[in-house]
Amino acid sequence: MSEDARFFAFLKHRIGLDVASVGEAIIERAVRQRCASAKMADHDAYWQLLLASTEEQQALIEAVIVPETWFFRYPESFVTLGKLATARLAQLDGARPLRILSLPCSTGEEPYSIAMALFDAGLQAQQFKVEAVDISPLSLQRARHGVYGKNSFRGGETGFRERYFTEAEPGFSVQERVRERVGFQAGNLLDPALPVAQSAYDFVFCRNLLIYFDVETQRRGFDALKRMTRDDGVLFIGPAEGSLLGRMGMASIGVAQSFAFRHRLEPVAEQAVLVAPAVLPPLPVEPSPSARYAAPCASPVRNTPRPFAALASTAGAAMPRSNVSGEAAELLDSIEKLANQGKSAEARAACEQYLKRHEPAAPVFYWLGLLSEVGGDAPAAQGFYRKALYLQPQHPQALAQLAALLAAQGDVAGARRLQERAARGVIKQGRHP
Repeated sequence: MSEDARFFAFLKHRIGLDVASVGEAIIERAVRQRCASAKMADHDAYWQLLLASTEEQQALIEAVIVPETWFFRYPESFVTLGKLATARLAQLDGARPLRILSLPCSTGEEPYSIAMALFDAGLQAQQFKVEAVDISPLSLQRARHGVYGKNSFRGGETGFRERYFTEAEPGFSVQERVRERVGFQAGNLLDPALPVAQSAYDFVFCRNLLIYFDVETQRRGFDALKRMTRDDGVLFIGPAEGSLLGRMGMASIGVAQSFAFRHRLEPVAEQAVLVAPAVLPPLPVEPSPSARYAAPCASPVRNTPRPFAALASTAGAAMPRSNVSGEAAELLDSIEKLANQGKSAEARAACEQYLKRHEPAAPVFYWLGLLSEVGGDAPAAQGFYRKALYLQPQHPQALAQLAALLAAQGDVAGARRLQERAARGVIKQGRHP
């Protein structure tokens, strides 16, 4: 147990954060940064400041959950939104404008992308309104300011910048016609008094939030999102969250890479799915380490000197070495070698060392997932795989391993969704099995 377990407990109580979803090292690094920023002599002094200051509590939360966002992230979802919005307006026949919610909205890239996508789909300004909510006052301040640097414009298609932005120091400023369609407010998804929670929306965007929560907080969050989404509405989520939502009474709309769900028409026996594994058809995924070495019918003698040998050839390829250099690249190599030598404790320590010294990387969370599986901790493994997919949505090995875990738990639909995503990634990159 880390000596800073009190900070882990604080974050879990305050926002439902599951430490396994981000790793202890990231929280410890955030505590050190805030301690230094506040000029506290040690962690004990900082703890007293944290208990006494709501401003410092918010600062620590923001230091732990660093927003990773840019305009038109997951572009297929915005194309889908435009088509669905057009159809929905035809059904309403002028009765009212569309209501869209973005939560958490971070620094504003997502809600502004929603507004731009709807303009691109041919909607008029009076036909929709976007409400954007975030727990971070600092993020909301930046969103309202509406000026963005090059990091907010990623990917090959940036034509929207010419249509909806003007040059402004030190980057590009959102045009007024886009700004006026988005309203920002502070709030927490789990707060029952949240104003936006009192009504339902045609479209709700809540992406890459619930992967940070423990199981109970995920349930509460999904319950809130279901209430905020009209019975005939659509909820857009993150690529790693589909299997979670499928077990909460919502179903995919079936549009690839849109990560869009709607309410099921038929009831779902959720408890049966969560607790009673089904007899599954064969799934074309790499067997998970826990299935290979900890299956109920396996021999009690385990041959595990190289538990990751079958995956070593592809795991490192998930993040090209050109993306990292120096110590970071050496640490990634070290993690892989230690794991393949069966030195799980040393490999995990190397992962923690990486996260303390460098920005989070998908391969590190992938290896932590594998290490957790070999250790028999499937829930922790799922959390790490989802974190890897948050950072790299098409990480092929994380997709395969998470699919295997879901299949072992009886979540056939969730497993197949992940398999299909992995297959689409292979086809998109021009590779063949």
